[in-house]
Amino acid sequence: MKTSRTASALALLAILAVAGCGNDKAPVASDDQNSDKSPLAEYMGDGFTSSSGGGFKIAMRAGGGQQPSEEELAKQRKVEDATAACMKAAGFDYVAVPPEQNAKSKFADAFNLPPDKFAQQYGYGISTIDWSKAGDDDTNPNTKIRNALSPAAQKAYDKALNGPNATGSGAVVIQGGGGPSDSGKQDLGCRGKAVEQVYGKGEDRAANFKKFDSLFKDIQALQKRIESDQRVVDATSAWSDCMADAGHSGFTKVDDPRTKVQQKLDALTGNTPPPKGGPSKTITGPPSFDKVDAAKLTDLRKFEIDLAVADQKCKAKGYDDAYKKVQYAAEKEFVDQHKAELEAYRDEMANR
Repeated sequence: MKTSRTASALALLAILAVAGCGNDKAPVASDDQNSDKSPLAEYMGDGFTSSSGGGFKIAMRAGGGQQPSEEELAKQRKVEDATAACMKAAGFDYVAVPPEQNAKSKFADAFNLPPDKFAQQYGYGISTIDWSKAGDDDTNPNTKIRNALSPAAQKAYDKALNGPNATGSGAVVIQGGGGPSDSGKQDLGCRGKAVEQVYGKGEDRAANFKKFDSLFKDIQALQKRIESDQRVVDATSAWSDCMADAGHSGFTKVDDPRTKVQQKLDALTGNTPPPKGGPSKTITGPPSFDKVDAAKLTDLRKFEIDLAVADQKCKAKGYDDAYKKVQYAAEKEFVDQHKAELEAYRDEMANR
């Protein structure tokens, strides 16, 4: 995840385009940050990970993935230039920052740690990292421009740059409850307009993804088959027993511990998701921890780290190897059967 606001906007559009494939509120550390790619990840991209319960995620690591091509860099430059022109028309200063000058992510070093070391220091990276600060970059001239404004002017600047639902970090999360949206078309400000100019309209890009709905459903069905394989079922049971022995009982699915931490953080920040089947809502987030009870946050972080360390150790005792063996065999067969669709998806993503 880049720290530049341009990359944040591009990431947002990518996340919206694959909405429904996963439901993470904020980026989190992958369980296999330094592992080789699975057969399916070769086509779905660096950020593809399968998930317990029949889901999958397409995300970007905080440490960054493949280096962008010159064509992609050229598009990012155009986005910056268009953003600067739009902001000037709105009465604000904005400096077009070449993508080559983007600072390294402030979380890059953390996410390059081995999984066990990451767990010891950051747990899952849910309550231990304030993701609302992810876009902060003191070396960016636009950060300095914004910081020099009055609070009221900063709000106006943020609205012009990222739309009415954005914060100073440029982060906007659109979270669905499965029902009709109550917010309509999202206004992403000058940056959103610039991205549309260079990459095309968001609805057109989303429509292009509709042709992959069948592929996504087949991948979800594949994930369920992997989860129901007896070898994975037995490994999950052994993992659950190991967690109980470590003082963390009641977890029956490997995603449960991470979900538990997220639920506790939601309760602490008041960032509760909409009810299933209810209207969607727009959340400016991830939520800041600035106004969270410090003592309760400290307790949650300790709980998260203790839980994640136990989780990591218990998975390493057999679950990881068993799951990977089943996963790789199933994915290889899947790739052989869906190669044309996967190549089309890979080509589509390469052109974005």
